[in-house]
Amino acid sequence: MTDPSPPAPPSRQPVFVLVRPQMGENIGAAARAMWNFGLDRMRITGPRDGWPNPKAVAMASGAGRLLDEARICGTTAEAVADAQVVYATTARERGMTKTVMTPEAAMRDAARRAAAGERTAVLFGPERSGLENEDVAHAQVIVTVDSNPAFPSLNLAQCVLLTAYEWRRATHEVEAEVFETGRTGLASREDVGRMVEHLETELDAADFFWPEGKAPAMKATLRNLFQRAPWTDADVRTLRGVIRALAEGPRRKG
Repeated sequence: MTDPSPPAPPSRQPVFVLVRPQMGENIGAAARAMWNFGLDRMRITGPRDGWPNPKAVAMASGAGRLLDEARICGTTAEAVADAQVVYATTARERGMTKTVMTPEAAMRDAARRAAAGERTAVLFGPERSGLENEDVAHAQVIVTVDSNPAFPSLNLAQCVLLTAYEWRRATHEVEAEVFETGRTGLASREDVGRMVEHLETELDAADFFWPEGKAPAMKATLRNLFQRAPWTDADVRTLRGVIRALAEGPRRKG
């Protein structure tokens, strides 16, 4: 696994530029997606339904600050003027000589550049047609998702979410798999072994291991069953209580 780049200061996060977005709902959903993954630098060029947009605010649901602080630009050139490297998200063949990256590779590249003090921006096109060639011309890198060739177009907010997620992956180290034990700890192998011995003793008393010739194999299977998965202290205590209750038999209530 590639070591993540160190977290970038807010001023070095990539700017996400929504180019001529059409629906306020998508702008709000994009803001929410950005904030989900720790990004808060949004710029918007030529929003079709004007600005501010109450539908965007409603959809942002907790990420309204991004909309309040979003910078409205007249053109794509203005929106990326202070960036040193620009990434353009598009699924269409452009016929231009540019580096093409996956979102994962692009955000790793952006994270490396941010750590080196460079400023970056990511362009996202309008819902209906995507970025125009004039927009893509401002970029040094094209970002393309490996999607269904018969249906490659992503919704604006979906594309923002995917890219923001890859930025988070590139800048934060997260365990790929964690075993949660709640409020208890993992049981030791010794405690699990004693639990299995307790179970074997009671099963022996109940003549479970029969015929006698198969008893060793049956006990080995039983031990493998209980040693295969991790157990918590609470698991062991509970199962030992179950074994004890079954061995003692039913008791009258009251």
